[in-house]
Amino acid sequence: MEPLAGEGKEIVEEPTTYDPQSALKSCLRTALYYDGLARGLHEAVKAIDSRECHLVVLSSSCNEPQYTKLITALCQEHNKPMIKVENSKMLGEWSGLCKYNQDGKAVKIVGCSCCVIKQWGEETPARQYLLDHLKKNS
Repeated sequence: MEPLAGEGKEIVEEPTTYDPQSALKSCLRTALYYDGLARGLHEAVKAIDSRECHLVVLSSSCNEPQYTKLITALCQEHNKPMIKVENSKMLGEWSGLCKYNQDGKAVKIVGCSCCVIKQWGEETPARQYLLDHLKKNS
């Protein structure tokens, strides 16, 4: 009996090109899987203050100026990198605050103004791209 084609061979993924948004989405998904996300103001402030924060993601569509001031000030005080995204609903979907229908499309998305990566999970090309992007822009 002959082995099937491709059987016993290691599948090597081709390196894909990332943009900051797709890399962030991938990193948030990985961190969510490894239970490494803090979502919302209370959890985010606790994570930043306790120095277990790697990256802060803040929504630009947050309409509460005190909220954004607090998160920005904490990031500067503790020298933590911060990325802004334009939409709270999009950040909510990326950080797992939604349900999925049978087709795999996100429904019932809850907006999220702030999200903190406390634990990256695993070493991925998206994570490396995001860290390089942050170093270039800091």
